[in-house]
Amino acid sequence: MLSTVTVAGRIRSFTVVGEVDGAPDRAIVLVFHGSRQTGEVHRRFTGGALDRLAAEGRAVVVYLDGYRGNWNDARAASSFPARREGIEDVEFARAVVDTVRRSHHVDGSAVVAVGYSNGGQMVFRLLHEAPELLAGAVVVAATMPDRAGFLGDFSDAPVERPIPIVLVAGTADRIVPFEGGRMAWWARALFKVGGVALSAPATAAYFAGRNGITVAPEVELLPARPRPDRPTAAKPATRMERTAYREPGRASVTLYAVQGGGHTVPGPTPGPAVVGRTGTDRGIDELVLDVLESLDQTGRDELLPK
Repeated sequence: MLSTVTVAGRIRSFTVVGEVDGAPDRAIVLVFHGSRQTGEVHRRFTGGALDRLAAEGRAVVVYLDGYRGNWNDARAASSFPARREGIEDVEFARAVVDTVRRSHHVDGSAVVAVGYSNGGQMVFRLLHEAPELLAGAVVVAATMPDRAGFLGDFSDAPVERPIPIVLVAGTADRIVPFEGGRMAWWARALFKVGGVALSAPATAAYFAGRNGITVAPEVELLPARPRPDRPTAAKPATRMERTAYREPGRASVTLYAVQGGGHTVPGPTPGPAVVGRTGTDRGIDELVLDVLESLDQTGRDELLPK
């Protein structure tokens, strides 16, 4: 269902997937697409994987549309239209949550943001500027800008309201380097963004610090899952390594490193060849479901805005 809301005088659009009269304790999953996409394009890009959560009655899934294909994230060295025109994307996210709470009769105690690439950077902004809005986050193909390049409050000190965070990064991502640093010159020119970023492992450690986790992470290689488009006995194209920061009483932070993976969203639907290989050992819907299950175990009352 395509819907609109007016924010700062602009009409903004988003697509809602889920029954209007479902269970009131369903989560709201906000999906932020990548550069040069729309919500519907990103939905097709992922094979509609997140729609499963709506079909199973676990969540209302909302695909938001950026301004002219982009989000006004918190990277200082951004020059796409959403930044140049000062688009109010944080308020857009708030307005969408309020609208969906009313239209789909959900209590809104669990809002999980899912972001890919530029959309992942938008989720980083929400985590710093609107932490009360979110109960969990999944960020794919994006790493934190360094202190000098982040417009928000760059701080790894423990926050008042920690939430579970899942990160996914391809070790062979040609657009967002797994090891951090600057994007390649052609990527900076194409996407109109620059600056220096942390590595994927440093990004996970940064958010673990914000969640007050002090113990070392546990690292394991996930069991191989054959790709559906190959014979069962075929070797998977990629493997996924999980680095999990867990500590009793703390919200977890997990990094999935897609070995040889590119700028893609994990799951059974491969991304275009130009953006690299896709991890299949764990799908994006499963990662969001893991976050939702962790919220159920924690107790959602603790996550309601104070």
